[in-house]
Amino acid sequence: MKKSKVLLLYTGGTIGMIENPLELSLKPFDFDQITSEVPELNKLNCLIETISFENPLDSSNMSFETWIQIGDKIFKNYDYFDGFVVLHGTDTMSYTASALSLMFQNLTKPIILTGSQLPLGQVRTDGKENLITAIEIASMKQNNFSVVKEVAIYFENQLFRGNRTTKVSSDHFDAFKSFNYPSLADVGVEINFNLNYLLKKREKKLNYEKGFDPSINIVFFYPGILINNVIKLISSNSSKVVVLMSYGSGNLPLENELVEFLNSSEKIFLNVSQCKAGNVEQEKYETGMQLKKAGVIGVKDMTLETVIVKSMLLIKKYPSDKDKFEEFLLSDIAGEITE
Repeated sequence: MKKSKVLLLYTGGTIGMIENPLELSLKPFDFDQITSEVPELNKLNCLIETISFENPLDSSNMSFETWIQIGDKIFKNYDYFDGFVVLHGTDTMSYTASALSLMFQNLTKPIILTGSQLPLGQVRTDGKENLITAIEIASMKQNNFSVVKEVAIYFENQLFRGNRTTKVSSDHFDAFKSFNYPSLADVGVEINFNLNYLLKKREKKLNYEKGFDPSINIVFFYPGILINNVIKLISSNSSKVVVLMSYGSGNLPLENELVEFLNSSEKIFLNVSQCKAGNVEQEKYETGMQLKKAGVIGVKDMTLETVIVKSMLLIKKYPSDKDKFEEFLLSDIAGEITE
């Protein structure tokens, strides 16, 4: 049987670091020599090629330009490989996974992101298992078709839909959670796919979209917040989309000044709950209903990361069409929202 070809793309992050024995500092290693650092990769039934960023990035320095850079490299090589593994720092991995899932619509191949909490060169690293299993998942086929046909994050024995994830820990190996969607696979002695939850192939051609407008602002509400300050903050910046971080199922302290401002402003307002799990249901309570009447859009069960990235993509595509923006924001493009 023909071996799968997997493209390994190193963007930066902890996983690609080894210790410089002279300076006792961490530095990126040469991913062209990946099998010398992780010889177990030679035992996988696939062919691996590598591409590395010339200047690896700490993931806190990721931007929408970097998403496009990653996307362009994958799109350029899409027809030549059976799967893709992106090595990435953990801090903004969920944002990049969300971006790639929206950029590559109607995938027929896996794009798996992974990383580690400890550098690959350290004895107790979680990087080796994450790397090996991510590549194995990216190479897996059934009846000559890829088992996974979406953008996913593999971390600490679980495969998650990328645009459903949130980083929840800076020091535990199980750094990611998917609160509103089940895991796609659980990994132990075997890789057990939860087939019912995998994204099904859509009968459409691959559509690669890119272009982001970062004109997004976030307002985090808390008891006692001064509404006049909120209004001044929103009015004084150039944001086109404002994310209102609400309580519970989408509730805010609705003072008359805020309601009047929401009704009169030309900006697009989104309602995102501070809760990690659950839905935004603006019809549930009077405070939420007031927001809906004022034109605020409830984002259902999307993660904050996905809301931000999706808004950046849609405001670039529909800069003056709020109806189109809302229609596609609340439409399921890549499994990021429960219909």
